[in-house]
Amino acid sequence: MIQLKRNYFGKVAPSTDQSENPFIIRLPCRSMYVNLGFDPDPEQFIIASFHLESENVLKCAGFLAAESSVGTWTELTTMKNRIEKLKAVVFRKEGNFIQVAYPLELFEYGNIPLLLSDVAGNIFGLEYVSRLKLLDLDFPKDYISSFPGPLYGIEGVRSILKTGKRPHVGTIIKPKMGLNPEETAGVAFDAYTGGCDFVKDDENLSDQKFCPFEERVVRVLEAADKAGEETGEKKMYAPNVTSPQFMERAQFVKDHGGACIMIDVLTAGFTAVQLLRSTGMVIHGHRAMHAAVTRDPRHGIEMVVFAKLARLAGVDQLHIGAAVGKMKGSKKEIQKIRDAITEDIGLKRVFPVASGGLYPGVVPELLEFMGNDVIIQAGGGIHGHPDGTYCGAKAMRQAVDAGMKKISLTKYAEEHGELKKALEKWGSSRVRE
Repeated sequence: MIQLKRNYFGKVAPSTDQSENPFIIRLPCRSMYVNLGFDPDPEQFIIASFHLESENVLKCAGFLAAESSVGTWTELTTMKNRIEKLKAVVFRKEGNFIQVAYPLELFEYGNIPLLLSDVAGNIFGLEYVSRLKLLDLDFPKDYISSFPGPLYGIEGVRSILKTGKRPHVGTIIKPKMGLNPEETAGVAFDAYTGGCDFVKDDENLSDQKFCPFEERVVRVLEAADKAGEETGEKKMYAPNVTSPQFMERAQFVKDHGGACIMIDVLTAGFTAVQLLRSTGMVIHGHRAMHAAVTRDPRHGIEMVVFAKLARLAGVDQLHIGAAVGKMKGSKKEIQKIRDAITEDIGLKRVFPVASGGLYPGVVPELLEFMGNDVIIQAGGGIHGHPDGTYCGAKAMRQAVDAGMKKISLTKYAEEHGELKKALEKWGSSRVRE
């Protein structure tokens, strides 16, 4: 099972318990929904960890537990035995950090939308909550087993592509918008023959008039097959099926020989991911829009929560950040997300995808803290190479080879011209701690 987290070391704001809100004081929830001596059985409760800021943290925590389980703003006189059995309980408080135990009976198994409606529903809109961040969720084995999880995971994807233990090299077609299907396929072919294992659509490419979905899929899959014949390596393409017609589009990909599809998990929803799993294809999960919810350190939902839910829903690959490049995120944050989607919980491991402003010069540092089970997803860092996409892909693959052989990029570049030019243009970088 996912280990019960009892030691959160994130930054917390000082408690503001000094000034009391009269309305909060009248709330009847503290005594009934707070029990700091309670030790929940991790196999009988879903444990939610929060950062909570309020005029009275403990009293508001009790109200949060009530609102997200069986209570409301005032004391109820009906069905007290039912309330006692199913109530959520605040069992830990350290400053602004609280943990709430939710009885497993509250939840419908296999239903992620309803889980979120419970533990992250009305509570973010409560008047007496100043800031609230859902930091983590820990699930009992029985609840986890109600989800099939990834169909392929790391090992399954490796089996399809026959890549052994090396990191995968992937790219996003750039420019992300504007190319027609023929141009898209041409760029993909250059990337594949240069050394990329994987090509995907960008998060906002779907079925625009300048690049119709069906024609693009057919042409890029043909390019992947042709590149595979030339290189002797299996190639994979992930068309973006994010749309109201996601199932029909996934079926079109499958009917034309595709093995993988991509979906924007948060904008399309977890139910869409769960339904896509039934297609039998590899699911590449993009986390577009996540930062609207995850970025504020004191309000919203941590990315690790969404990552765990995406794994339950059935993604095989998931963007998790890189701690280098253009996207916000520290090494500690990325490692926590990576661990959440690869630790042993009885489901297959999700392939972590590092993306966002990557280029050959960051590869050694990336591999040092992420290991070989990673898809290095570079867009501009491949297509922006001085000699074009083909050489950009070669440079990225050379950087991976150097990392695998524990040879410095500078030394490896002495005999690999594509890598040398990439280093001359972009240099190298270290990860954000």
